[in-house]
Amino acid sequence: MTGRGLGDTSAGGGRRCDRAVTPIVAKTLEIGLVVLFVGGLSTALFGGAVPDYRDAAADRVGDRALAGAATDVERAVPPPAASVHVERRVELPATIRGSGYRVVAAGEVLRLDHPNPSVDGTVRLALPERVSSVSGTWRSGAETVLRIVGETDHVSVELVSR
Repeated sequence: MTGRGLGDTSAGGGRRCDRAVTPIVAKTLEIGLVVLFVGGLSTALFGGAVPDYRDAAADRVGDRALAGAATDVERAVPPPAASVHVERRVELPATIRGSGYRVVAAGEVLRLDHPNPSVDGTVRLALPERVSSVSGTWRSGAETVLRIVGETDHVSVELVSR
């Protein structure tokens, strides 16, 4: 034999044929590590941090919507008069965290009902003594109207969705 070493050689030059395998294996390992890193990061974010942030942001939006609705109810009650029949349109967000919701009046309290348990809230209304009742429900996405009907001493407030 000639002075060639053991192993595979090419037909003409005596150079080894397996030299190109090392860079391919290195790049494949790099790609695998990047895929594992991105997969792990995505799982960590979308499994914990992002949903928690969305819940917190939706809860704040719900609180603002509820506070705005309470302010509209409180401002809508007119001063004493012989007879009152007032209807005012109230603006509410169409959805909170991608879902519809309801604002329910119960006594002197407005309550936000949302399918996501992390989005909720209640607010107590500051109304004049002559307001005898607050009732009704607003549904998000519908036309929301505030109806106030009554006489000088007794006024009723109703939340209406059309």
